[in-house]
Amino acid sequence: MEHRDHLEHLDKDLVDELAQVARETVRDELREQARKRRRAALLYGASGAVALYAGAAVAAAMGLALAIVLPGWAAALVTAVILGGVAGLLREAGRPGRPHDPHRVVGGTAPVGPPGAPGPAYPPMPSQPPVPPITPVTPLTPDAGQEAPHHRA
Repeated sequence: MEHRDHLEHLDKDLVDELAQVARETVRDELREQARKRRRAALLYGASGAVALYAGAAVAAAMGLALAIVLPGWAAALVTAVILGGVAGLLREAGRPGRPHDPHRVVGGTAPVGPPGAPGPAYPPMPSQPPVPPITPVTPLTPDAGQEAPHHRA
């Protein structure tokens, strides 16, 4: 029995050690991934700042080019109007529910199924109610091999 207690103690120690190693491995892996993502975020932020300055340089160049044929204040005003128009177009393009949205239905009707579904969720409604088929009525005559109905008086 003493030998068995010793093995249980070793098993518990082994499980604890394996759990500790697994935790450290996962922690190290997450730390490495976070470091890579921080670096990527930093580079994206830096590229955005440089792009902002590049846009400002283009706007200044456009204003200076217009200043050749217009007074300085008019060239700055024209540049501001053009940049404002571009900003408005970009804002409209970014708003949900616009014609560029692939999930928007032109005409305002609701979609019949989820986007990307193979077909409608229910059958389409007909524009008019169904018309029952007209079946010819054959009169019962005694010469057709059938007896005439008997009526009580």
